[in-house]
Amino acid sequence: MFTLTQIKEAHSKVKSGKDFPGYIQEIKQLGVVAYDQYVSDGRTRYMGKDSFGIISDAKYASLEIAKTGDVEKLKHALKIHQNGETDYLTFCKQSAESGVEKWMVDTQAMLCTYYDESGNEMVVEVIPS
Repeated sequence: MFTLTQIKEAHSKVKSGKDFPGYIQEIKQLGVVAYDQYVSDGRTRYMGKDSFGIISDAKYASLEIAKTGDVEKLKHALKIHQNGETDYLTFCKQSAESGVEKWMVDTQAMLCTYYDESGNEMVVEVIPS
């Protein structure tokens, strides 16, 4: 079983999108099998084995999610974030502007999937190991 304290410790090492794969490897080792990251307020629902799960508190003031998804805008935001050009909050704001309700990380399949408010997949990324 993992704790929010352990996850926060792992996340504290993330300075940009470049650090994301290492973070995923670390929380996978803790027992996180997947998580949903909600863009509106930064809340995260972490899931482990045997239906274990925990939910974090909101991390920032509420963001308005664009009603229409813009995949190209999201791809641009991802590219510059992964290049280390934006911080986490900036990326969350750009995701909201692109119509992303949440992203789901599957640490077993090493995939990160971005969804709009209707539950449609916008972008699916392979997380480098």
